[in-house]
Amino acid sequence: MTKPFHPNLNVNALFLGPKSENAVFFREMMDYAVSEHMHWRSGFHPEDTTLVTSVDRYEHNYRETLYRTEGILNQLSAKLKNSSIPFFSPRYLGHISSDTLMVSNLAYVMAMMYNPNNCSYEASPTTTELELESGLDLCRMFGYNPQQSWGHITSGGTVANYEGMWVARNLKTLPFAISQHPKAKDLVSHKTSRQLKNMPTAEVLDLITELKKRGLFNEIRDMTCRGTGVKEEILGKLLVPQSKHYSWMKAADIFGIGQGNIIPLPVNENYQTNVAQMRKITFELIEQGEPILAMVAVVGTTEVGAIDRIDETIALRKECEERYGESFYIHVDAAYAGYACSMLLNEQGEFIEYDELASYYQSVGIMPENTSWPKPEVYQSFKALKEVDSITVDPHKVGFIQYAAGAICMKDKRILDLISSHAAYVFEDNNDKKTTVNRGVLGSSIMEGSKSGATAAALWAAHRLLPLNINGYGKVIAAGIVTAQRLLNKLANLPPIEIGKYRFEAHIFPSPDFHMINFTFKEIGNDSLSNHNALNKRLYELCSYSTGRAYTNDFLTSSTILSYKEYGDTPWHYAEKCGFNRSEWEEIRSIYVLRAAVMTYCLRDEEHFEEFWEQLQAIFVKKLDQFVDEEEKKERINLGQKVPFMG
Repeated sequence: MTKPFHPNLNVNALFLGPKSENAVFFREMMDYAVSEHMHWRSGFHPEDTTLVTSVDRYEHNYRETLYRTEGILNQLSAKLKNSSIPFFSPRYLGHISSDTLMVSNLAYVMAMMYNPNNCSYEASPTTTELELESGLDLCRMFGYNPQQSWGHITSGGTVANYEGMWVARNLKTLPFAISQHPKAKDLVSHKTSRQLKNMPTAEVLDLITELKKRGLFNEIRDMTCRGTGVKEEILGKLLVPQSKHYSWMKAADIFGIGQGNIIPLPVNENYQTNVAQMRKITFELIEQGEPILAMVAVVGTTEVGAIDRIDETIALRKECEERYGESFYIHVDAAYAGYACSMLLNEQGEFIEYDELASYYQSVGIMPENTSWPKPEVYQSFKALKEVDSITVDPHKVGFIQYAAGAICMKDKRILDLISSHAAYVFEDNNDKKTTVNRGVLGSSIMEGSKSGATAAALWAAHRLLPLNINGYGKVIAAGIVTAQRLLNKLANLPPIEIGKYRFEAHIFPSPDFHMINFTFKEIGNDSLSNHNALNKRLYELCSYSTGRAYTNDFLTSSTILSYKEYGDTPWHYAEKCGFNRSEWEEIRSIYVLRAAVMTYCLRDEEHFEEFWEQLQAIFVKKLDQFVDEEEKKERINLGQKVPFMG
């Protein structure tokens, strides 16, 4: 259970700092972590004989081995410093990565030396408990009942999405298996074939409870796709937004669903799932008698930070149940923005009323008066998360935990019975009820086998220091949102940049749902979309590791391509806003944009932000000047052949 929060938390004291400002404390705690482990080793059965003597330690080969170890670590340090990405710096505004919490780094190192394997309780009695406790922290944040729900840590959002697909697939085939068993078919005899294809999740889970009472569950479970394999006519279609993460295509392949059975849900011009199209497609499938395996919604798309209308998705499912007597599983991919739910919760874990948020933010000092978040529809989406069946969330994104740390939360832990399996040598039960539960639920009910318990320690420690509410994680996440909104305003009002005879202007995407900023530079008077894409691609190359100079780069960002193939005509809205005509879009059908996830906590102070913005403007001028110079050189090399890169 999360402990009460101390309101005098200082965000600057949570991180090592972009200039290692907290180096003394971090070094002291790192020394403490290592020393405690060494004391544990030396104190374990002190009566045992010391196996390495002082004489041994001064032997030539012994010393030579230590020197070689030191040399290899020196080489590794040089490699890491030369080409690693400085996520800790406010100069890095790229992927969904940021500095990591000191407490999580220290907890990770502390636990890592014990080498716990959270595959089994026997190999990790401490960190298994920490993983389950951390999973319930996340369940509470999303509004799940901690007595009924379950969550655990995965290697990332991809595996968490796989597990969501895994339980949805096995759940879908259980009613049919029941209908084919002579001792259980009475449980579903009142259902039509179509209703069996689309039963409500809770109703199917109640059937599991009844099957266990009759002693038939294991036998019938072997009659589901788990035992008999995938049957397309039962599983049906997987509805996924066009903004989907690539993991869903892989999941359809891995679980035998087939990528051809993925139905893309169109997005609107803000890259949220188009509610009207979602409703239309869902009703058509049901009326055609087509089963729906699951509906996927996204809370924080990786390309533009869009948040789907979860409340509308829930309302649609309820309408289908009332109108057709049919339902479907709902999984939310909140890998990116899931932790932002903490910004909406008070210290008791309750949702703050929307019209009280602004004053609440100002009272705790996390947002200035001229900044507001979230939009009303985004607030409603977060509030509706408690109604979905499972949720992916990544602590290694907006949880500020080091890699690898994804997670999945499931509303009703009974669903684990559909996927659990046992390896006797790992999960052997004993008379300790608490231990048995942990072994049976964690080790046997996850996709991965051996997994680091150190990650669980890191997440547990972070949640203890930073509770999942407005005064805990809310303070850190708000810093990125405030910075993103300031940066958006600056880019929107940036005067044209003049480089010789050329003038460039910045264009931004509409106000994002979270803190992902997408923007481009366009040469004024140049209406070639192809040239525009070339310009922004080169700017990305000059501001990323693609130059091979991450350590010396003065600004790093990321990029993406928004194409017709993925999004249909949705990117056209932005192309039109930039001044391109329809014929240009029809010819190119893609637009290259710069992409910045603004997660840094360092620029929440207005004075620091203004200093950063002055630097950033100078960098833009420098990069555009470099681009112009490169292109003019190319023209001269063409020996007078006219190949203009601009208008």
